[in-house]
Amino acid sequence: MRALATFVTAVSGLNSLVGRVFSWLSLAVVLVCFTVVVQRYLFSTTQLWLQDLYVWLGGVLFMAVGGFALMRDDHVRVDILYRPAPVRRKALLDLIGVLLFLVPYCAVAWIYCFPYVQRSWKLLEPSANPGGMPGLYILKTFILVFIVLVFLQGIAMAFRSILVLAGREGLLPERYRYPRQN
Repeated sequence: MRALATFVTAVSGLNSLVGRVFSWLSLAVVLVCFTVVVQRYLFSTTQLWLQDLYVWLGGVLFMAVGGFALMRDDHVRVDILYRPAPVRRKALLDLIGVLLFLVPYCAVAWIYCFPYVQRSWKLLEPSANPGGMPGLYILKTFILVFIVLVFLQGIAMAFRSILVLAGREGLLPERYRYPRQN
C-alpha cells in the first residue's frame, strides 16, 4: 500500500509542478495576442508567426496542464451522483471511471496520435501558414505529453481510490486526499 501512496504522491507532484510552470503560458498567450491585435488595428500590419505563436502557446498550455486539471478535479463531471457522495463512494466512482473510460481513452488516443506525431517529426513539419512558425512537430508532441500526464494521473486516481477503499488514505499527504464534506 505504501508503494501505491508513493506513486500517487510522485505523479501528483509531477503534475502539480508541470501545472504551475505551464500555467504561466496563459500570460504569454494574452500578451502575444494583445500584440497581434495592436499591430493589426493600430498599425495595419501583422506577422503570421506571431499569430501562430499565441495559438500554439494556447495549445501547449491546454495539453500540458491536462493532468494537473485532473489532479485538482477541475474537469467537467456529472455532479448529480458525485458531489453529495461520501468519500468511499467517490473513490469507487473514480476507480470505475478510470478503468472504464480514462485508461481506454488514453490507449486509443495514443494508438491514433503516435503515428500522427511521428510523421510530423519525420517531416520536421512547419506551420501551414506562409511565413508562419517552424516546428509544428514540437507542438504536436504535446498531444502525447497530454496523454501520458493524464494517463499517469488517472492511474494515481485509481491508486488513491484503492487506498481509500482499503482504509489506508492516511498514507497520502493531506493535499492529495479526497476533500472532506463540511
